Amino acid sequence: MRVSTVILPIYPWREGRDVWRAADDLGFHAAYTYDHLSWRTFRDGPWFGAVPTLAAAAGVTERVRLGTLVTSPNFREPVTFAKDVMTLDDLSGGRVTVGLGAGTTGFDATVLGGETWSARERADRLRDFTVLLDRLLTEPAVTHDEGHYRAHEARTIPGPVQSPRVPFAIAATGPRGLRLAARYGQAWVTTGDGRLGDDATPAESRAAVRDQVARLEGACADAGRDPASVERILLTGFTPDPALESVDAFVDTAHGYAEAGITEIVVHRPIPGTQFAADQRVFERISTDGAAQVAEL
Repeated sequence: MRVSTVILPIYPWREGRDVWRAADDLGFHAAYTYDHLSWRTFRDGPWFGAVPTLAAAAGVTERVRLGTLVTSPNFREPVTFAKDVMTLDDLSGGRVTVGLGAGTTGFDATVLGGETWSARERADRLRDFTVLLDRLLTEPAVTHDEGHYRAHEARTIPGPVQSPRVPFAIAATGPRGLRLAARYGQAWVTTGDGRLGDDATPAESRAAVRDQVARLEGACADAGRDPASVERILLTGFTPDPALESVDAFVDTAHGYAEAGITEIVVHRPIPGTQFAADQRVFERISTDGAAQVAEL
């Protein structure tokens, strides 16, 4: 199992450069950031753009993979985003993963002044966004006139460093999203089962994720794809597991989700005074001692 982190884009770069460099030095497999214009309780505080943040991070790191967790069509367009992704992949020397999701009804859904999309329309748009983004990152010139997004002789030259394109990590739990992950994803992302109540136990959460993995594998089989070719990423912080309480708690959490089929576990860099508050020393030990203990899972 791989161990990664997610760094919220809340740091002015005079602080952020050290935060991202530390993720590289600590040995995390990947360091992701949220791709939102604002997010929940952080709405009225510092919040920087994901793409410029990742571009700057590429310049101060050497090994760690970088990416969005996740980008949604709520405020992104495939043609412009493809150019950003190609540039990030060049700046990082081929270390970028693009997380993609349908988005929610939160701030990003209304900040441009439009109506909130229904769940069906969000799923439709994620499908159309992914299909066009895939073409843009694999073909030098694209004209596309289907679905919600258009492209007219769009150039993405010279293309990504990674071949055949930058990997997609698709966040999904419903049937349509899982089919999309099976068709286009090099990885799949879950935050657990949001339908579980506040009194849910770690065992119940792990059972729910095991069911999600089984349905992903079914979608892969239907698509004629080897399920083992899709990495399975769990973003912690939204399940009842005490992953950041101690190294032992993290190892127990990782072990439980490895048994459920997860291959990469992501922990938030601690942010004091928020829902992601945790002991920084524990977080750092997770990247070293914890990662070493779960490497063979």
